[in-house]
Amino acid sequence: MRNSPGDAARSALEVLRRNGVDSFDETPELPAARPLQSESGDEAVYARSLKVFDRTLYAMLRARGEKYLFAVSRRGIDSDIARIALWRGACDGVEAALWRPDWDAYVVLRAMFPFIEPVSLRGKRTTIGVGDRLGIATPGHIRAVRDLPVAPVLAQQSIRELTLTNRTYREVVADAAFGVFQEGYTAGYGADGDHLKTLADIDVALDAGTPMITLDLTEVMDPRPAEWPISRIEERFAALDERVRETVGRLYAERSFPVEGETIRIRAEEAMRCALMYWRALDFAERVDAHLARKRKNAYDLEISIDETTAPTLPSHHLFIARELERRGVSVNSLAPRFVGEFQKGIDYIGDPTEFGRQFATHCRIARSCGDYKISIHSGSDKFAVYPIVGRETHLRVHVKTAGTSWLEAVRTVARVEPTLYRLMHAKAFDYFDEATKLYHISADVSAIPPVESVSDEELPAYLDRDESRQLLHITYGGLLNDPEVRGRFFEVLDRSENAHHETLAAHIRRHLDVLGVPSRK
Repeated sequence: MRNSPGDAARSALEVLRRNGVDSFDETPELPAARPLQSESGDEAVYARSLKVFDRTLYAMLRARGEKYLFAVSRRGIDSDIARIALWRGACDGVEAALWRPDWDAYVVLRAMFPFIEPVSLRGKRTTIGVGDRLGIATPGHIRAVRDLPVAPVLAQQSIRELTLTNRTYREVVADAAFGVFQEGYTAGYGADGDHLKTLADIDVALDAGTPMITLDLTEVMDPRPAEWPISRIEERFAALDERVRETVGRLYAERSFPVEGETIRIRAEEAMRCALMYWRALDFAERVDAHLARKRKNAYDLEISIDETTAPTLPSHHLFIARELERRGVSVNSLAPRFVGEFQKGIDYIGDPTEFGRQFATHCRIARSCGDYKISIHSGSDKFAVYPIVGRETHLRVHVKTAGTSWLEAVRTVARVEPTLYRLMHAKAFDYFDEATKLYHISADVSAIPPVESVSDEELPAYLDRDESRQLLHITYGGLLNDPEVRGRFFEVLDRSENAHHETLAAHIRRHLDVLGVPSRK
């Protein structure tokens, strides 16, 4: 049985030659989009990844469940590149090398092929964040967007997700980059340090090359004044710095603001309330924006998140925040208010779509009137009931964030191809459920889920269509991915069923974009 790196390299060379690739000086044009298989089926070269740099052919190789970056050249592998190779040697008159697709290999590869490095999407109209908690979903995400006028954020993780999956931002970016290389996707993609709250965490994400920072202002906002009586509002406002009081009084108190034919008036009491709730957070946002500008010039996308609250964002509050950010010169690319209704994880919108549409339209008018930033839809996975409204009111100038739905489509793939493993995961999810609810708010009654023992193997994928079991499996990903009985088998099954996994995922993300109203280029 051949399984050494050298054997894998020789098999890759055989695969290339069997498919007519014997010159390594220019990128070959192959019609196949799927991997080029060896005779045994144990090795495959991804046809779309074939690229030439300096008379050396590079490609992604899959060998016995492992992925490698493969290179072959008649002139010899450059010594600066070869020094970090996992294996290097002669193969039938040419020189070849293999690298593991890790951060070090990514740094080398991006110097030759800049398209694998994430970029700012500030100029893109429609963007979608497709968080990949597994590090293997990027090809499926690319297949969903390849022929659409939408730019993907392929690397998107929060500190919470990194902790639960035992990954780092460098690993997240490298995994996405090699997925991009595997698919030969050159249209550009983003990377998002999601829901970051401190400069220290922001710097970790920036060090990994994430151009997008989602600044979560939860810990520097003060929600308490929303419930205070006017007497306490006046008392606390009087204690603020005189400069703040003067600015708020002059610019906001008892003023009316035209917003695309609608008028929003901010009463004096509400102006004071907003200052107490948001001024400290706005100061922090200004500091972060300046920090990003020093680090990345204009090549960054700052998203402001104010959605992690218990009550919907009032239009007057959104307007106060937006005008202050604009006055301070903060480069806001997108902003996430807290919308009316429930945007829970992995299920459709809970609430009245008509009322959502009425309020959402106002939020969109504010965004267009205060810098024309994008409205961002957090927990946007599977919100099909309101996507037509979102697409219409934003005119598709919007950012939609999804993450857990991609994990669920991986679980759906397991349910289809490996029922025994799915049954194990389903049972174990109940063991991790109580701990997971400390981190994620859901309303699912998991006692209503039909016992897994009562259904046939063919019926198992239907659990991924029920709200209760979707949320059960959605929030317990951390426990399941770290469970010794699950983890190895889970990734082995997805590797063995790679194309099925990616096609399942692509269809699901494509449904999001279709319902949103994104047109096809074709």
